[in-house]
Parts: sequence; structure tokens; C-alpha cells
Amino acid sequence: MERDLQPTSMIVIGGQWGDEGKGKVVDLLSAGVAAAVRFNGGNNAGHTVKFEDRHFALHFIPSGIIHGHVRCYMGAWMVIDPVGVLREIDGLGEQGVDVIGRLALSERATVILPTHRALDGAREAARGAGSIGTTRRGIGPAYQDRAQRRALTTGLLRKPRTFAEHAVRVMEAHNRELGLLYGAEPVDLEAARLELEEAAERLAPLVAEVGPQILGHLSRREPVLFEGAQGVMLDLFQGTYPYVTSSSCLPGAAAVSCGIPVRALGPAVGVMKAYVTRVGGGPFPTELDGATGDHLRKRGNEFGTTTGRPRRCGWFDAAAARYAARVAGLDGIALTKLDVLDDLDEIRVAVRYRGPDGAEYVEPPADLDTLGSLEPVYETLPGWHAETVGTLDAAALPARARAYVEFLERQVGVPVVLVSTGPRREETFILGRSPLAQMLKTLMTGLDQPGQKS
Repeated sequence: MERDLQPTSMIVIGGQWGDEGKGKVVDLLSAGVAAAVRFNGGNNAGHTVKFEDRHFALHFIPSGIIHGHVRCYMGAWMVIDPVGVLREIDGLGEQGVDVIGRLALSERATVILPTHRALDGAREAARGAGSIGTTRRGIGPAYQDRAQRRALTTGLLRKPRTFAEHAVRVMEAHNRELGLLYGAEPVDLEAARLELEEAAERLAPLVAEVGPQILGHLSRREPVLFEGAQGVMLDLFQGTYPYVTSSSCLPGAAAVSCGIPVRALGPAVGVMKAYVTRVGGGPFPTELDGATGDHLRKRGNEFGTTTGRPRRCGWFDAAAARYAARVAGLDGIALTKLDVLDDLDEIRVAVRYRGPDGAEYVEPPADLDTLGSLEPVYETLPGWHAETVGTLDAAALPARARAYVEFLERQVGVPVVLVSTGPRREETFILGRSPLAQMLKTLMTGLDQPGQKS
């Protein structure tokens, strides 16, 4: 039975290993909301936004900022590089997007310091071939300090000099670790102090307790969109640990991050590609190493927004998607990049895994040694060899493309409610007539200017 929907909010998360095309989906829906909230991660995530001849690269600030009527919030489970946020704010201002007065930064978020970045790079280098594949932006070390209760919170930005003094004390400890454990050069603390104090002075007016403000929107029945970073399979606890991010990517994390009830989040939409990609190390059961993988990478432009690294590509993994839908409690799937499959003779979907002893798994096991020993069990569907780019209605899809979407729905056990058939904003359609589909359609009617997001 479909659960009751919270009519004034919705949460969008990644349903795979990140890079699923959340940016386009969030952009479409942001135009119809009053507020947009980013609730996890930091600048290890990136959305590339294109409006006509303008190009935006967003890493911290919610994608809704591009829409002039949207109020944006950054939650407490985020890690914030003050200089990086200011660089993003200034870049938006240069391109005609006024941020001041429309952006609030939780006073409870964690600050990324220059020494966090240095530690991230030193640790990755020390791991050698066993590296996790982090972005080296200081995300993990900042979350580590938070868990050890020595991190600085963004509330201190209201006192720039005090903040800078506390930062120096933390960075002194970091420098000792850099030298003693990794033989790395220390960070220049005086230069870092000056930079951080200046950043704090500019960011101080943006710092606030965001929970009451978000609840205020909901009490006035103003639509709110919660935007997640990365994807379920990269979740710190439910993902392919240790090859994961350092925060939770699940819907419940948004409530913790914002200090609001879970029931306020509304339905959860998981964005999934019609195939699968992954960046960095870690298990990837359906990975394609040959010509088909290269074709998907080239046609899908599979290069990271944040790092520029080529993404690993593979067939759609229904076992992993089934797991993601269960742990995230997904109400619907937004299926992206269906058009990337247009030229293929046949398309394979991993429906389960099989172990060396013949045992079968319908979801990926937590133990990576076990997962690494499993082989995907595929079902093969015929390709449609017809162009779907720009298709705006399910009835206009080739019959085999429609059958592919329906097959994925059956395998994952969650309805597909939105389909993307190209990078442009208008190359999207709502599928079905469920309450969730109708809610998506209502939000999308708020579109007020042309553009695209990828």
C-alpha cells in the first residue's frame, strides 16, 4: 500500500553509487518549490548547471539557488570549507545569481580546515594501490574530527577572531600528524589563519539555526525540496564500506541534519541511471572493461563533475538497486540517461548474484570478500536501435525501451515515476498517475526559464 505523502516536501537522493543525474532532477523540481535544502557531504559532490549560455559548478550550495525565488539551506550534516563556499558564492554573483539573503548555513555544520585537505591527500597516497578514491577535499578527516569531538562548528564563524584562534590549535595537531605519520610538509598556519578569519567575517551573516526556518516553510505549506549528495551504495553504514563516503546518504539523514521530524521529509525519490557508474575504488559487480563500457562512458559523458575522473561503467544492477530501495524506503525512481542505451544490440541487467558454491543472493552482502567472489546473473533484453533523445511521453518510446523500463520496475519493486531522455531540462517526462507522479508534475509546472542541468 502506498503510504500517505507529505504534500509540501520531497526528498531526492542517489539510488546507486552517486553521479546518477540528481542535478537535472533537482533542477526540474526546484523551480516549483519555495526552499531547497542540501543535507549531507561537502565539495566531494558536484552538480553542473547550464542555463542558456551560463554554466554553473555547484559543490556546496543547493542547486535551487539558480532559481531566484528559492530560499536555500545547508544542513548540519554537511562539512563546510569556508573559503570554498565563498568562492562558490562569488562565482554565482559574477554570473548574475544573487545569493545574499537567500542562503542560510546551519550553525551546527562541521568546518573543513586546510590541514584536513592535506591529511586527506597524505592518507590516500599512503594507501597506495588500496586507496579508497577520495576527492582529497578533506571530507573524511573533517568528519573524523567531528566524531572525535574536536572539530570546529560553523557557529564559531560568528566570532571570526575566536574561530581563527581555535582553528590554529586544531591545525597544529594536524601538522604533527602530517609530519610524524606521513613525512608530509606542514601547512602554513599563519597564512591559513588569515584566510580563515577573513572568510569567517564574510560568512558570519549567513549562519543560522536552519530547522525552525525549514519548519516555517512547511507550516505555511510552502514546498520544500531536500537534496542528497552521493548515493545509497556510498552511505557510510549501508554502502560498500570502506569504499564509501563519510556521511549518510539516506533520507533519514536529512531530518538529523536539519533538526526536523522525519515525517516532515515527504516521499523519497531515488535517482538511478539506466545503467550504472562508479568513481574510485571498491566493488562494482557489473563493471564493463571492454568496448561496451567505453561506449557508455563516451556517449553518457561519464566524467566526474568534481574530479574530472572517468567513471567506471556497467550494466544496471537490479540486485544493488533492490537493496538501495529497501534501505532508503524509496517511493519512486527517477530513471536517467535512458537515451545512452539507444545504439546497443542487447542490454543486460544483473537480477541477482551467484557465489562459487552456487548460493544465490538477491542483494549485495555486506562482506566485501564475499561480494568480490560473486558473479552477476544476467537477463538479456533486446536493444531498441531507435533514438529516444527528447522523447516526452511513454507512449512515444520504442516498444523495447518501454519494456526495459517496465522490466526494471519489476526487478527493483519500485515504480519509475520520471524518465530522462537527454541532458536538456525539457527532455524529461512523468510516468504514471500515482500521487507521487502527480506531485512531481505539479512541482515541474513551476519552471520559469529554459536551461539544462547534467
